[in-house]
Amino acid sequence: MPKTIIARCEDSGLRLTDQRRTIAKVLEDADDHPDVEELYARASEADPRISLATVYRTVKLFEEAGILEKHEFGDGRARYEDAERDHHDHLIDIQSGEVIEFVDEEIEALQERIAAKLGYDLRGHRLELYGVPKRDKRG
Repeated sequence: MPKTIIARCEDSGLRLTDQRRTIAKVLEDADDHPDVEELYARASEADPRISLATVYRTVKLFEEAGILEKHEFGDGRARYEDAERDHHDHLIDIQSGEVIEFVDEEIEALQERIAAKLGYDLRGHRLELYGVPKRDKRG
């Protein structure tokens, strides 16, 4: 089982104030890709003393330490997720902003084949698809 965000912060030697611990816990509990405003809303429910500036500084610190991964899905908002989550790709609904995570073994294999054909060993990748829902063909 992967280490928690809090454990990785401690392993990295980051000083964890109570407010940083609260923000880390909110991030651990997130099953979506929250932006700083959403993280602030969630964290301030747990600790009303947390400021938006504290959330911004903490997210930046966690990102620089390699604990969080930053995503920009073209909607003008940086969103975050745990950098040690299992690999997945993203499909972004450009109408609603919903981010759908998926894994497709055919895509993974194709990327490996392309890298090999070009003379590379693939070390990582990021795939983001952007789309709109298909209309129901019945009406």
